[in-house]
Amino acid sequence: MNVHFFLEPQDVAIVAATSKDAILEMLARQFAGSYDLNADDVLERLQEREALGSTGFGRGVAIPHARVTGVNRPVAVLLKLKDPVDFGAADGMPVDLVFGLISPEQSGAAHLHALAAISRLVRDERIHEVLSEAPDAEALYSLISNAADRDAA
Repeated sequence: MNVHFFLEPQDVAIVAATSKDAILEMLARQFAGSYDLNADDVLERLQEREALGSTGFGRGVAIPHARVTGVNRPVAVLLKLKDPVDFGAADGMPVDLVFGLISPEQSGAAHLHALAAISRLVRDERIHEVLSEAPDAEALYSLISNAADRDAA
């Protein structure tokens, strides 16, 4: 599974945020708008998951995720932050790339495969670097698409 398969161009943005809570709210609003969901419900699920432990992945990346009703497959939102924000990551680094992921309530393996795909993408040093340097949302999406095409080859 490649990130490209569950990330739509309109769900990639460069934003300003000042806190982890603000980021989770942005993710919830984006998911709600794109997938006709209740933003408060999505936010509650993201916050519940975050309360279990930070989804700060390390190296400036966070992957907030949750299972929610109302979607029929894993879907993602990518936010590149204009300025890094403390996300409580284990490595102590603030984040500037946030991949939000929501999956259907009962999607065990699909949710885990989607998380693994995001993890593989951001662990690739070259990909991580070019995503961090991307000047706009279109470039971010294009870079992810190109990475998916390269991996498929």
